[in-house]
Amino acid sequence: MDRSVAPGDDFFAFANGTWLKSTAIPPDKSSYGTWAILSDRAEQRTRELIEGLATSGSTGSPDERRVADFFASFMDEATIEMKGMSPLEPFLQKIASIHDRRDLATWVCGELRTDVDALNATNFYTDRVFGVWISPPLDEPTRYEAYLLQGGLGMPDRDYYLDSSAEMAKTRDKYRAHMRAMLKLSGVTDPDGVARRVYALEDKIARVHATRTESMDAKGANNPWQRADFATKAPGFDWNTCFAAAGLAAVPRITVWHPSAVKGIAALLANEPVDVWRQYLAFHLVEHWSAFLPKTFVDERFAWSSVLSGAQEQQPRWKRGIQWTNIALGGLVGKLYVQRYFSPSSKQQLQGMVRNIVAAFDRRVQALTWMNPQTKANARAKLGTLVVGIGYPDSWRDYSSLEVARGEALLNAWRAERFDYDVNRAKLGKPVDRAEWAMDPQTVNALNLPILNALNFPAAVLEAPFFDPSASVAANYGAIGAIIGHEISHSFDDQGSQFDASGKMVNWWAPEDFAHFKETSAKLVQQYNAYTPLPDLHINGQLTLSENIADLAGLAAAFDAYREAAKGQTQQKGPDGFTSDQEFFISNAQAWRSKAREPLMRQQIVTDGHALDEFRAATVRNVDAWYEAFMVQPGQKRYLAPPDRVRVW
Repeated sequence: MDRSVAPGDDFFAFANGTWLKSTAIPPDKSSYGTWAILSDRAEQRTRELIEGLATSGSTGSPDERRVADFFASFMDEATIEMKGMSPLEPFLQKIASIHDRRDLATWVCGELRTDVDALNATNFYTDRVFGVWISPPLDEPTRYEAYLLQGGLGMPDRDYYLDSSAEMAKTRDKYRAHMRAMLKLSGVTDPDGVARRVYALEDKIARVHATRTESMDAKGANNPWQRADFATKAPGFDWNTCFAAAGLAAVPRITVWHPSAVKGIAALLANEPVDVWRQYLAFHLVEHWSAFLPKTFVDERFAWSSVLSGAQEQQPRWKRGIQWTNIALGGLVGKLYVQRYFSPSSKQQLQGMVRNIVAAFDRRVQALTWMNPQTKANARAKLGTLVVGIGYPDSWRDYSSLEVARGEALLNAWRAERFDYDVNRAKLGKPVDRAEWAMDPQTVNALNLPILNALNFPAAVLEAPFFDPSASVAANYGAIGAIIGHEISHSFDDQGSQFDASGKMVNWWAPEDFAHFKETSAKLVQQYNAYTPLPDLHINGQLTLSENIADLAGLAAAFDAYREAAKGQTQQKGPDGFTSDQEFFISNAQAWRSKAREPLMRQQIVTDGHALDEFRAATVRNVDAWYEAFMVQPGQKRYLAPPDRVRVW
């Protein structure tokens, strides 16, 4: 903390100032803070688990051997260097054999992957030409259906191609240089010419992409197309061949998340020269799998990624190995993780906190004076049917059909990616499992799944300083309690509020109630638009609205639940001289403790649905109890007059 800063002037600096001044971002990171510290802890624990499996050798279970062999293969740099690009050669030969549009459709759609989460991830792009998501449909969430999303970019967002600012122009130059370097390493003849053509194609793709803000609008994404619709709505592409190659030939309809982008990309697939598409696909194949190629490829890929993130050193190979093992075999690793690191008593305590915060949110809904009785009943029904997963899922994925072989690092990853696609594709048409998890237990994150009306809180995020079984009520509710409240509140943000208790996208609001909600939300947009972390960039209040609503409503509900749990002991001072109310808010601000390098800040401002952490901590200025706790007065920088404080829920 920095107690020389007045809480009402800069609460983030008051709670974290000394740490911010004295802590350097590690050279292998682009940002650092509470969440990164927890991620480091989870990675170190996972490393110990996996290296322990390696010592067990043939005595381990088949699943344990899969984990050990995948990690060991990635760590075997000598074999990777010896093999060079040979693991990719069969794939590159298939790309080279693309002669016509039918061949092109076969490759493009044979390589579709379900690594895109439209409603819950900020990653709306993928380096694959299209992205696929398997989830319940928006209009009838009783079965699983396929979604098709825009893809095809090598940089994080269309703005990286189209923004005219000097910073973006520099980034584009560096990306083109990276393209040339990777193509040269790949042995491509005329890397300069190929890079120009591939970049020009990506630029055309970017120009048909939906914006990030448009992508966040679930209502605009509710475009179910019958199979026959694709020929007329996105003409020129061989969709029948595409769906056959993707294993989707029997699927009667697909929801198109980005209709204008799908139409535009289909036209490019129909009209751009096939040889340019071959060059594009070959470049992105090497780019996608560069982590499993010799060191020269790995180093060049890091040099480019550091342009986007600002990281000064590459992470140690073991960390990258843990990350890739989690991507490929996350369920297996997670099962081992919770057995060792997540106690039943912690789960029970957290389940009690969830019940308390849900009850507090319910009381807040009941107390709303602007909402009519039927809308309140619908909102409360959502709370009453919410499925909350704490720590880990009730059932685990079966990996018995996945082949993992020692010494086949790249092919292991390719098979794992294909396996994940097949597992998700097999859900199509089947009843929805609302208890299904979208994250692994060793992930430091939390998630709201509006179509399932469900929440996930993985074990790795349920750790100190967010949660400590021996910490005070105020500290736990201020940190993990606000995170729990945040995810509950996502069911009632500008996107989640469009889904009813069953997960169906339907209007359950009285018109005058929704008008009030939208009007109040607009004030929050304006509030965040005013934050300018860099001289030439301000926070995008519309892009970050969902998260800002959830931060505010979640903090308010967590405070109410803390007050109820503290049983009136809120003004007693602890050994550090703070009251429990003050401790609650300090704990919340310290949960957002972080700092980031400027390139990453720029990327987050442009592409991320979350505001920068400093401004997420500033949501307290809308909470009356914060003013009372710290005697915040008019004239202080974070002071808002009562009429200007945003009260959503």
